[in-house]
Order: sequence, then structure tokens, then C-alpha cells
Amino acid sequence: MEVEQGRLLAVGDIHGCLDRLKALMEKVRPSQRDRIVFLGDYIDRGPDPTGVIDYLLGFRRLFPGSVFLRGNHEEMFLDFMEGRNEELYLVNGGATTLASFGWEKARRLPRPHFEFLTGLPLLHEADGFVFVHAGLRPGVAVADQDPRDLLWIREEFISSDFDWGATVVFGHTPLRKTLWQANKIGLDTGAVYGRRLTCCDVKRRRCWTA
Repeated sequence: MEVEQGRLLAVGDIHGCLDRLKALMEKVRPSQRDRIVFLGDYIDRGPDPTGVIDYLLGFRRLFPGSVFLRGNHEEMFLDFMEGRNEELYLVNGGATTLASFGWEKARRLPRPHFEFLTGLPLLHEADGFVFVHAGLRPGVAVADQDPRDLLWIREEFISSDFDWGATVVFGHTPLRKTLWQANKIGLDTGAVYGRRLTCCDVKRRRCWTA
């Protein structure tokens, strides 16, 4: 079967589910002409957070045009590394990431991991789509969004029919299935909760799951 070319792809929240990520990419079969956006939350809760980061580092070498957004879990981990909001991180599934790195080494990450995590952008725009981890604040222009909303917003965004002038592609809020609305596409389909990891060709609205 011939692989489709030139797709604009987005991948939902991975949360340490390395096996699902590998299985998903085997189905998607990305090519050098595809543009791939990962929506954040690569770590915490799932079984292999460090394995996921290692995989993504290798993926970036193969597909250097890929975009890796920051999720609220990466934000919490970076805060933890600097001694901030430690309890918040632990109650949100951070213990699996600390165990994966090694509790004593979590504040002394390998340089490639540290540079990856600290270099993640909050938002990406392409071809009439806005990619973001959590969503956008209704009534606020994309350029004026609060970083906390980009990482944490839920119901105010999901229930809104506000037109930001682009289709918003997001993760963060676990859903039973892909959310299709006129102004948004939701791709966190709860892989870490025993459901599916989803990748979407956002222009053609075709999805793959694992």
C-alpha cells in the first residue's frame, strides 16, 4: 500500500505508553514529507516515561521538522526539578517518571533529556490550524493567550464555539473518542487509562489508533 505524502499529523497524550506509541507509528508510517505535531504530556502515569522521551529524541533525528509541544505534565516536572510544587507533581502521576529516571537522578537529567524538555514550545500554527496542549481561552486572540491556559484549560475551552480564526487541535482532556467540532479537534483518547493513543491527519480528518 502506498504511503500518503505531505500530511499534517497530530498525536495525542502519550503519558509513558511507549508500546502504544511504537504501535501507532507503525500504522501511521510517517514520511519525510509529513509534518508531525506531538501535543505534549509525554511523561507521568504510564510505564515508561524515559523510554518515550528516548523514542521522541530518535524520532526528531529521523523527522527533524517535527514539533513537540509542552504539556502540563512536562511543566510540572520542570517545576519539580527546581523545587517548586513538588506535592502537586506527585499527586498527578509524577512518581512513575521519577522512578523511570531514578529518584536520585531526576534533578540531574541527561543533557539531551533536559534540553528536550526545556525547549518545548507552547503552541504551533500551520495551515489554518492551531496546535496546543490544553486549549485556548474563548474571547482571547491566539497571540494574547495566557501560558497557563495553553497548558491547563478544560471546560471553558471545550464547551465554547468561539472562532479563533483556525481549527484548534488539542489534547490534555481525556475523551472516549476523538472530538470533532467545527472549531476544534480533541485527540487525548486516554491511552494511559487503558483506551487508545490517537494520531490524526487533521486536514483529511483521518485517524489511526493503537
